[in-house]
Amino acid sequence: MTHSAVGAVDPVTVEIIRNALTSAANDMNATLIRSAYSPILYEGGDCVVALLDSEHQVLGQSAGLPLFLGNLETCSKAVEELHGREVWSEGDVWILNDSYLGGTHLNDVTIFAPVFVSGQLSGFAATRAHWMDMGSKDVGGSMDSVDIFQEGFRMGPVRLHEAGQETHVVDLIKTNVRFPYQTIGDMNAMIAALRMGTTRMQELVSRYGIELLEQARDEIFRQTEELERAVVRDIPDGVYEAEGVLDNDGIELDRTIPIKLRVTVAGGTIEFDVTESADQTRGPVNCGVAQAVSALRVGYKLLVSPDTNSNGGSFRALTTKVREGSVLGAVAPAACQWYFSHLGLLIDLVAKALAPAIPERVVAASHGDSMIITTAGFDPRTSRNWVTMEATLGGWGAWQGSDGESALINSVNGSLQDLPIEMVETKYPFRINKYQIRQDSGAPGKWRGGNGATREYEFLADCAVGLWFERSKTPPWGLFGGADAAGPEVVINPGTDREVRLLKANAMPMKRGDVIRLSASGGGGFGPASERDPDALRYDVENGYVSEAFAREQYGYRGSTTA
Repeated sequence: MTHSAVGAVDPVTVEIIRNALTSAANDMNATLIRSAYSPILYEGGDCVVALLDSEHQVLGQSAGLPLFLGNLETCSKAVEELHGREVWSEGDVWILNDSYLGGTHLNDVTIFAPVFVSGQLSGFAATRAHWMDMGSKDVGGSMDSVDIFQEGFRMGPVRLHEAGQETHVVDLIKTNVRFPYQTIGDMNAMIAALRMGTTRMQELVSRYGIELLEQARDEIFRQTEELERAVVRDIPDGVYEAEGVLDNDGIELDRTIPIKLRVTVAGGTIEFDVTESADQTRGPVNCGVAQAVSALRVGYKLLVSPDTNSNGGSFRALTTKVREGSVLGAVAPAACQWYFSHLGLLIDLVAKALAPAIPERVVAASHGDSMIITTAGFDPRTSRNWVTMEATLGGWGAWQGSDGESALINSVNGSLQDLPIEMVETKYPFRINKYQIRQDSGAPGKWRGGNGATREYEFLADCAVGLWFERSKTPPWGLFGGADAAGPEVVINPGTDREVRLLKANAMPMKRGDVIRLSASGGGGFGPASERDPDALRYDVENGYVSEAFAREQYGYRGSTTA
């Protein structure tokens, strides 16, 4: 039965539709994850999905990687800008992984499709997921690429399906990646998610009619904009600034990369300007404009509307300025493989810049980077090649009233999960000797920063290892008297005469029996350490978060008994 679309939509219907759109996106995400072939998707959840309206505005987006926030619509818009509105046809599926359009690296593949109801274009279903190999010069991806052509097969936007039939693009993918069976399996999982989204959208249109859905959409967008503008209006007008540096670009190891943010608040609007950040680099730390905007939206949302779902009414109080040709607005042929390190820093800088204005809402810096290890080799147990990519968990910053959380993924990656030890040891020739909280890595403060994690691998077969650990030159900082956290640490063959310490490496040969120990940063502290509650400090020591020696040095701790 179709509801009448006459008159203003009632609040109950608005809430039903709001939640139905979110549920539809969640159904899409579950379909993708349950159908995927790669552990990075079915265990790690390195993906995101969304439903868009016919004007490319977000109707519903699943939990996933915040770094893709408000970013999927740029892909369907790109098709329309290139080919015109009339390009959309029922049964078509499009694919895109161009770093300068989608903003990220080539491994992040976006697949999307128009949704038709009774022959009318009603919206779009979109998915993005990490594919483990895109045919780059090194298996899985390179830490030392210097242009986009070294990073793999670049597509789009092009049709993957036309009128329901696969195009030659599928064959091109198969012949340009090292793991075609797994890759095509993940591709089909993404297409299955699109079909789920299409079905859910068609059900909603059938039940409510397109006019009533559009009225509800407009009301949802209006409410979201109103809520966000109210928060922005409460931020004192002014210009606020913050900056930090990346350690290097993976090529010029002794040259830091400045990231600068200027925030202007005026009369219920807020502008983020990153035009004074570094020029694009030779190494692979660049990203496209779309991804810089997405990261700035994450920083904005964490402060302005962390408890509401994003939709087409979000970010209307926000404007962004990104300079083309900069590290945040890269143009071809810039390398973009590790595009996210400066984005994690940028998200933290939003809070740092606005800390004087809204101290009750901001958080000290987190470990900020994905702290990546990749491995690739031949597994003698299965007589197959393998490739992995894993993020290392770190500490989040403290805030007014609470310690930071320990051993979490960074804010860039949101609901991404670390790969379980049981799965890793079953599928790959590793042994995980150690996986624990990194004691004393969280920064001292009235509220303590969260601790990072330490994970130690012992290799049971020869392999090649890539490392991308960042933020040692700008470690997670504290706010309002809180201290800075310990930076990252990577040790190869610790305690032996072959011990080596480094943070970045590309396709580094490792022999059977070699060990690598990864330790991620903690989070920054909030408020002076001298004001920490003695009972909280005692709890930290008794539970191993803080050592007695560290507690004495940083807090003046005198033991578990009072004199």
